[in-house]
Amino acid sequence: MSDAKTARGAKDRPDFRGVETWLFDLDNTLYPASANLFSLIDKKMGAFIARELGVDAVEARRIQKDFFHRHGTTLRGLMDEHGVDPHHFLDFVHDIEMTALSEDPRVARGIEALPGRKLVFTNGDESYARRVLERLGLHDHFEHVHDIHAMNYRPKPDPAVYADLCDRLSIEPRRAAFVEDMARNLVPAKALGMRTIWIDNGSESAGYDADPGAIDLVIEDLGDWLSEWETK
Repeated sequence: MSDAKTARGAKDRPDFRGVETWLFDLDNTLYPASANLFSLIDKKMGAFIARELGVDAVEARRIQKDFFHRHGTTLRGLMDEHGVDPHHFLDFVHDIEMTALSEDPRVARGIEALPGRKLVFTNGDESYARRVLERLGLHDHFEHVHDIHAMNYRPKPDPAVYADLCDRLSIEPRRAAFVEDMARNLVPAKALGMRTIWIDNGSESAGYDADPGAIDLVIEDLGDWLSEWETK
C-alpha cells in the first residue's frame, strides 16, 4: 500500500462540496491505463528521435528518457537542445490507432453529473485530446482543453503553468478539484489550494513520487468513483 493510501485511510473522505471547476488529466485518467495508448506514443517518440537525430533505437530510447527526466517532457528537451518544431513532433507521435479505447457509460454519466465547469488539462495537444474524447464519447462533456500549446510547451508539473491556467480561465483554486494519474502533477495544484484526486492505476509512469500531503483522495477506477458521486 502506498504512503498516500495509508495516509488517507486514516482520515475521513475529503469533502468536494463547493467545487465549481473540475480539472481532468487526459491519458490514463479518462480511460484505463490498460488501454496502453501511451506505449504506442512512446514507440513513436523513439522512432522520431532516431530519425531526426540519426541515432539507433537504443540511443534514441536513452535520449528520450533523459529528456523526460531533465526537461519534464521529451518534447521540451528536443525543443531546447535540438530546435525541434513542436507541431511536427506532436503530429507524428499522436498519429496512432485508438481502437483500444471505448466508451464507459459510468464515466460519461458521472462527469455530466458533476456540478460546475469541466476542463481537460493535458501535456498532450488539443487535436489529439479531441480524438481521444471522441472515442470515449466525451467530446461534449468538457468546455475547454488546456493543452501543451496553451502552456507554451512548459509541461505539468511546472507550477507556473497551473497559476497561468487559473488566471486565463478565471478558476478559483480553492473551488477547484484536479483528477490525475501522475501523483507529482498534483503537487502544484494542492499548493494553490485545489482538492486533489490521484488515480492509482498501477501504470509504470504513474509511480508515486509526491508528498502524500498533496493527495486528498486516492482512487483506482474513475468510473467507480464517479458512480459513487452520482448516488450522493
